[in-house]
Amino acid sequence: MGSSPRRILVTGGAGFLGSHLCERLLAQDADVLCVDNFFTGSKRNVSALLADPRFELMRHDVTFPLYLEVDRIFNLACPASPIHYQRDPVQTTKTSVHGAINMLGLAKRVKARILQASTSEVYGDPEVHPQVESYWGRVNPIGPRSCYDEGKRCAETLFFDYQRQHNLDVKVVRIFNTYGPRMSLDDGRVVSNFIVQALRGQDITVYGDGLQTRSFCSVDDLIDGMMRMMDSESGFHGPVNLGNPGEFTMMELAETVLGLVGGRSRIVKMPLPADDPRQRKPDITLAKERLGWEPKIALGDGLKETIAYFRGIL
Repeated sequence: MGSSPRRILVTGGAGFLGSHLCERLLAQDADVLCVDNFFTGSKRNVSALLADPRFELMRHDVTFPLYLEVDRIFNLACPASPIHYQRDPVQTTKTSVHGAINMLGLAKRVKARILQASTSEVYGDPEVHPQVESYWGRVNPIGPRSCYDEGKRCAETLFFDYQRQHNLDVKVVRIFNTYGPRMSLDDGRVVSNFIVQALRGQDITVYGDGLQTRSFCSVDDLIDGMMRMMDSESGFHGPVNLGNPGEFTMMELAETVLGLVGGRSRIVKMPLPADDPRQRKPDITLAKERLGWEPKIALGDGLKETIAYFRGIL
C-alpha cells in the first residue's frame, strides 16, 4: 500500500460484495469512504466497520454527481440480482450509465484510478464456452434482463472511452456468480434460494430441466481478484474475468446444499425464466497470467460458511 494511507471510495459499499471489499481495504490501513443509497445494500452489512475511525458511511445515489477527494474508486453500485434490478428497470439502467459517467467524471477531476465492477451478464446467453474476454456476447437488448445486461455493457463502453479520450487510469473486471455471507435473503439468486429453502424445510425449486450450469466463486476469492486488478500495472485496463471455472448444474448444486443442510426438502422443477443463460463458465487465463489470481476455496467449504451465515439470520 505504500507509506501514506490511500483514500478509497467504494460505491455500493454496503452491498454484499462492497461490504467485504470495505473490510479488506480497512485491513490494509486504507481510509475508506463507503457510499450507498441502500436500495439493495444494508447498514447491517457494514455495522461492524462503523467503529473504525478510517471508515465513513455516506448515503448517496451515484446517479447524482459526488464531489470529494479520493485516490481510488471502486464502482460497485448497482442492484445485481434479477429480482432487485427488475423492480425498477429504468433506475437500474440509470445507476449503471449515469453512475459510471458521474464516477468517471470524479476520477478525471481528481486523477484517481477507477475500477468498474462489470458482470458476466455482458456475455448474455453465450455461444462461446467457456467465456473469454474477447467474446462480444449475445444479449437481448429489449428483454426483461436488458436493463442490467445493457446497462453494464454501456458502462464498460464509457470506461474505455474515458480511457481513450482522457487517458484515464481505468480497470474493468467481469464478475461471475459469487456467493458467501451477507448475500440478501430475498435476492432470488440460486445459492441463497436453495440454502434458505433448505433451512426452512421448503421445496427446493430448480428452474427448467436443472441441467443449466453456473460457476460459483466464493466472495473471499473474488475480492482478492478485484484488489489485485486495482493494484495491477498502469496501462492494463482489462476487461478481466473473475470467477471460478468449476462448473455445476443446478441439480448438482441443489443436491450439494441439501446434503450440507440436511432436512426433508424435496427438489421440484419450475418453468425457466426469460433469457436465462444455459451456461456460465469463465475462462480465467488472463487473470492467472496478469494478476497471478485463481480461486482457492472449494464450493463445499464456501457453502458451509454461507449456510452458517443464513442459519444465524433465520
